Amino acid sequence: MSQLFIIYTLITANEICSKPQPWDQKIAMSSPFTITISIFFLLFSLTGLGNANQSFAKKPRNPSSLVLGLTHSRALYPTLKISNNGMSTEKLSEMSDVVEPLREVRDGYLISLNLGTPPKVIQVYMDTGSDLTWVPCGNISFDCMDCDDYRNNKLMATYSPSYSSSSLRELCVSPFCTDVHSSDNSYDPCTIAGCSLSTLVKGTCPRPCPSFAYTYGAGGVVIGTLTRDTLTTHGSSPSLTREVPNFCFGCVGSTFREPIGIAGFGRGVLSFPSQLGFLHKGFSHCFLAFKFANNPKISSPLVIGDLAVTSIDNLQFTPLLKSPMYPNYYYISLEAIVIDNAAPIPAPSRIREFDLHGNGGTIIDSGTTYTHLPDPFYSQILSLLESIITYPRVKELEDRTGFDLCYKMPCPNNAITDGDDLLPSITFHFSNNVSLALPQGNYFYAMGAPSNSTVVKCLLLQRMDDGESGPAGVFGSFQQQNMKVVYDLEKERIGFQPMDCASAAASQGLVRKT
Repeated sequence: MSQLFIIYTLITANEICSKPQPWDQKIAMSSPFTITISIFFLLFSLTGLGNANQSFAKKPRNPSSLVLGLTHSRALYPTLKISNNGMSTEKLSEMSDVVEPLREVRDGYLISLNLGTPPKVIQVYMDTGSDLTWVPCGNISFDCMDCDDYRNNKLMATYSPSYSSSSLRELCVSPFCTDVHSSDNSYDPCTIAGCSLSTLVKGTCPRPCPSFAYTYGAGGVVIGTLTRDTLTTHGSSPSLTREVPNFCFGCVGSTFREPIGIAGFGRGVLSFPSQLGFLHKGFSHCFLAFKFANNPKISSPLVIGDLAVTSIDNLQFTPLLKSPMYPNYYYISLEAIVIDNAAPIPAPSRIREFDLHGNGGTIIDSGTTYTHLPDPFYSQILSLLESIITYPRVKELEDRTGFDLCYKMPCPNNAITDGDDLLPSITFHFSNNVSLALPQGNYFYAMGAPSNSTVVKCLLLQRMDDGESGPAGVFGSFQQQNMKVVYDLEKERIGFQPMDCASAAASQGLVRKT
């Protein structure tokens, strides 16, 4: 069988100064926990909805490679088809690189999807903390409630099934339909769809999958239908295209606090890597530093497949843990945090491991912006930092932004640098003797332009909300900047390597000169 890898490109998005939220409050998105939300049941039943689901980044040319730009048949591993201006379909082993352009928005890392026939380019967030891929959908408009940060609450749709000749509604007998409805009983979706008992037992009901509600931990909700369509990627030659038929995704017409689509990179059957057949291989990304958020000329690489897990020199690997309660998340064991040369602050047991019910542990999540840690662990970190840092606090900014520690610091010549020694170092220690020293810009960040040779920097770690269920901590995307992160799913481990992601992007041709 041909081996493939997919290279994507990601872009960072901007809005660092907004008021931060609890761990599951992503800026415009959140990692989901899978659960049925009864509070919405009446609303959804009145609108014809069936159920509710919550779910708590230029390599050398490779003849057997598929490269997509990061900027879902019911079969789990759809066939890929290659065409070149109407020429005959080629074998997978003959596939060459594919690169897509990216656009930049605030709030996260985006990938470009090309969906439908003819293909339509759609920008969505890349999220390792959820499974469902969904896009704003509708013939006229897309409704987003409580999306005041965007121009208005009536956003233009980006995808319309009626304009795609290859679009199909997913059937209720699909395992994807069962998954999106969080059902342990495969008969449930077809029962909701009104199928007869005989077709239920035979698995032949032709009715479409009922509408779903997918909810996120911060309270975001998306309502839509499962749709299948062709996912198209573009190659290094503009005339070369690649097609993934029957890609399954959510066609979402209305949301609450979710203004932009999401590509789920979790471990469930609906996830993006799962549908492309790479869930047992892996992927890697290298998130650009936040200072590149407004630079449209640069994007950063996300690699899916063999190349992601074979180019692993100089990486430190920590084992992936499996929660029996939340098996679709990427859990790692945080053992301690070291600040400067002080004694390690040991992580509590509930952040290192699971309890008898599968709760606890730490997830790594590209869709959560800042790392969240529980008390009293988090408070111990704050206390030690306060005892070391002698610069004046900026309480007004702390109150306004919600960040816990903000300091007015010297900034000679009004030039901000991340490599100075004015602030203490922070090192995360994970299991298997992995020591990850964060770049200073990954935890203390300038909240504005320097003035009079001073600048205000705030600590971009946050307190985890108290709760008995779900993970006890989150390792967020802001702390993953300038770092190669490898999800080696074949060997059940995650690797880290500090890296200048901008230089890596340039070496892979992801920087435009003009």
